[in-house]
Formats: sequence, structure tokens, C-alpha cells
Amino acid sequence: MLNVKNINQYYGGSHILRDVSLQAQRGKVTVLLGRNGVGKTTLLKSLMGLVAIRTGSIEFDGKPIHDATPYQRARAGIGFVPQGREIFGRLTVEENLRMGLAYKPAGETIPAELFELFPVLKQMLRRRGGDLSGGQQQQLAIARALAARPRLLILDEPTEGIQPSIIKDIGRVIRMLADRGDMAILLVEQYYDFARELADDYLVMQRGEFIARGLGRDMETQGVRQLVAI
Repeated sequence: MLNVKNINQYYGGSHILRDVSLQAQRGKVTVLLGRNGVGKTTLLKSLMGLVAIRTGSIEFDGKPIHDATPYQRARAGIGFVPQGREIFGRLTVEENLRMGLAYKPAGETIPAELFELFPVLKQMLRRRGGDLSGGQQQQLAIARALAARPRLLILDEPTEGIQPSIIKDIGRVIRMLADRGDMAILLVEQYYDFARELADDYLVMQRGEFIARGLGRDMETQGVRQLVAI
């Protein structure tokens, strides 16, 4: 579904991403771990076209997208949940969800499945996004990305600042989406136990390059916890 080959990215004279290659497969959760400041968020922004890469290639569903704009990548079927959620605080929950349908034909309805995945959102449709708790805002951000039915979902630290009960709900939804088999999921995460529980495949980043990768079930035996310990 997603095939990234040897991408390099720079901020000024600083070499941020160094020959980064990865794949995210349909029906699997690919987890990317690493300490703060190693380039994880820059990688996701590069995948979405929010920052340009210097060299390398990004393919989605067999087609090159490294020269595509962010909205073209979204139209192609990539959903992105950024770090910090970035919902529209002054818009209602319903209006936020409709923003996820911005490039769909007029009259497109909000998928009912979103309210099955996140029941609290149905109860709060008329409430402003800024009035929700942090966990509820995170659920809204994920639902907004899912509204257009993407085939690749990219999540940047969805557990950050979230209460444990909602972390469990988010993990359940991520696993359910992957198990359906029609979506690839790329998850950047700092919370090791959450990542290990969900990972089909894992990658560990350090100083802009991958230093370890493998199967999720092998993370403990391969010492991944120690690699990402702060």
C-alpha cells in the first residue's frame, strides 16, 4: 500500500531524514518508535507532502506521490491524524467531521460507522470541538480522518496526553480497522506498551534513520524497549 524508498530530507543545512525506507501493508499496523527529536514527525509530514523531500521516492498503491500536493494525497486515499490533534475548536463536532468530507461530492453523509467506533461523538454532535476533553478531541481527530474512508491511516502519537480508558478505546479501534483487511495503518507512538500490543511490524528511528525493524511479536526479545527508553 505504501512504499517509501531512500528518502532524504533537510531543514536548511541539517540532514533530518537519512535514506529512510519503509513499507506499510494493507491489513497491518506498522509502528514507528523513537525518542523525541529523531525525525518521526518530519517523516510523516514528508509522507503527506507537508515538507518536501530532497531525494528518494514515495509510492502509494503502486503510484508515485512524492511530487503530489497534500490534498492530492488525501484524495488518493491517505488519512492523517497529526500530533496535537489540530481539530477546529470553534466548530462543532459535526462540522469537524464534515471537514473530513471536504473533497467529497456535495451531499456526502458522515459515515454512520464513525459513531459506532466512537459513540461519544454522536452524543456531542452540537458541542464545539474546543469544549471536548483531550481524549474526546483525539477521537474526533481520528474520526475526521476516517470520514473519507482512507486506505492508509497515518497517526502521529495518538495517546499523547490521553487518559488510560480512552487509550484503550483508541487501541481497540486501530486493531479493528487493521483486521478488516482493507486499510494500512502507520502509527508513530512513544508509549511502548501500546505500540507493542498493536504492532504487526515495527521500526525504530534514531537520528533520522532506522536502526531496527522487525515483527511486532519480536519486539520484547529484540530489546526494542531499551532502544526507545528515555
